[in-house]
Amino acid sequence: MNNPKYVAYVSTYTMGDNHGISIYDVDVEKGTFTEKGKVEITNSSYITGSHNNKYLYAITDFGVEAFKIMPDGALELINKASINGMRGCYLSTDYKDEFLFVAGYHDGKLTVLRLDPETGEIGAITDEIFHKGIGSMAERNSRPHISCVKMTRDNKYLCAADLGIDHVNVYKLDRVRGKLKQADIIRSDLGSAPRHMKFSYDGKYLYIVHEVKNTIDVYTYHEEDDNPFFERIQSVPTSEDYQSQSISAITCNLSLDGNYITTSNAGENTVTVYERDDKTGMLRTVLNLPISGEFPKDACLFPDNKHLVSLNHESDTMTFFNVDMENGLLVMNGREMPIKQGNCINIHKLD
Repeated sequence: MNNPKYVAYVSTYTMGDNHGISIYDVDVEKGTFTEKGKVEITNSSYITGSHNNKYLYAITDFGVEAFKIMPDGALELINKASINGMRGCYLSTDYKDEFLFVAGYHDGKLTVLRLDPETGEIGAITDEIFHKGIGSMAERNSRPHISCVKMTRDNKYLCAADLGIDHVNVYKLDRVRGKLKQADIIRSDLGSAPRHMKFSYDGKYLYIVHEVKNTIDVYTYHEEDDNPFFERIQSVPTSEDYQSQSISAITCNLSLDGNYITTSNAGENTVTVYERDDKTGMLRTVLNLPISGEFPKDACLFPDNKHLVSLNHESDTMTFFNVDMENGLLVMNGREMPIKQGNCINIHKLD
């Protein structure tokens, strides 16, 4: 049986260069990337793959763009669409790939666009919601800043994390009209700034990374009488010095097998890896170690959980590590790789 092949898509800002997505062959056994191509796109702040593994969607200055993933991992532009607002910071699809959700950090706007799951084409805007409220902190956290949007895995509710007002708003999706109706609010601690989220693969647990509080809060999720219910069961620090004002928890990634969660910490420039208990959803810290770069905007495990890559936004590098889960160690794996203003890594399995 042949080993599966993977490519990595890395989105970047484009200061003086119009290639905002880089494509790499992934050597899982060696834990390395080899560049194989670039795509013209302006200021790609975030990318996401469709759940049918056929398409890639990206945020740009213009709005959003759709690409077809070719058999060798190359990208072919399908179309572009406006989001009728300021540039987004995060996007995701529902689990039938019928809708695209875009989070607006700058204007606090949540945008819903229709997708064609057969062609991957982005269609018309079906809903636009501006978050309202006042945060508990001055400057950045004084008004709405939507930072992440994720559907529950039963495909019924959209969770929209807003680090400006310390809430995750939960919306029920009308799949016929593409409209959202608020159904619940997950209230994070004041001044905590919920930034990124991940659901476990079975859909029973929600993990919310908080940028200012430097914690991951773990919630159970279920639906009862046509209503969503979330209950916080654990809060774990992302850093040993989690109360420091100079540290910001940035991202949240779930390993391919669902057994580990990683988050990165700007300021102290570390990555934290947690082991996840599949039965309880609880997290246990495995390691919290430096990534040999500045401002790790994204960090994720390779599919074998034996290697890790960190995307370091301020030092314009990617750094690679061998991971020893048993002893809680990271060992640098080869030289750093230059890449300017990196934002997001998406490792994709080729069919």
